[in-house]
Amino acid sequence: MKQGIFNTMVFVIAFAIGFAVYYGVFGTAPKESILHDLYSGGPLIACLMALSIMVLTYVVERLLSLRKAQGKAALPKFLTVLVKHVNDGDITKAVAACDAQRGSLANIVRSGLARFNEMRTEKGLDKKDKMAEVKRVIEEATMLEMPILEKNLIALSTIASIATMVGLLGTVIGMIRSFAALAKAGSADAVGLSRGISEALFNTAGGIAIAIVAIVAYNFFTTKIDGMTYMIDEASKDILENLQTKAE
Repeated sequence: MKQGIFNTMVFVIAFAIGFAVYYGVFGTAPKESILHDLYSGGPLIACLMALSIMVLTYVVERLLSLRKAQGKAALPKFLTVLVKHVNDGDITKAVAACDAQRGSLANIVRSGLARFNEMRTEKGLDKKDKMAEVKRVIEEATMLEMPILEKNLIALSTIASIATMVGLLGTVIGMIRSFAALAKAGSADAVGLSRGISEALFNTAGGIAIAIVAIVAYNFFTTKIDGMTYMIDEASKDILENLQTKAE
């Protein structure tokens, strides 16, 4: 629900700003300025501005979220301290280290360590059952953390496709106006022709530029998340192996 509200707010605010700038700034600019040339590109320019604001918003949100997901300290340093506590058999200190680190990896490992600590006092469970339970808890925690890491990536990829289509639509509309100007009275209307061409070119350039930024951002975040996922898998595997030697 919260994610849906966030996306709705981003959409509404972005388009409100886009059309406000288009009509309030570009529409009132001097005819000789580049801003007026952008205004001649048609209302689709406002849509492209809105899409660019959305891309910028999602990029900033992902940067902040992934930074928070990594935790306070560097992951290699945190894993070194964590493995040391587990090898020493001090699960309580290992859990405390996860609490201090925070982040996705720390949350996942902490869930497994906390469950292992609880089962130490439980009777009737053999070593195999304990490790199966710890593994289940870690996998469940991983499934809960992954959507947080991948949030808004679909929005970025969708905007990349939409921006290209909006730019193409502006190109088609601009060319229609250009040919309509040429067809008038059997001679070219210079004003209409130039307006149609500018609409086509500005929309095309804007759509391609936004798509490039969105695609680069999507690939960057995907690579970042893949690296974090690999570290989570390796850390979980190492912790499970170390806990197996401690299980009674």
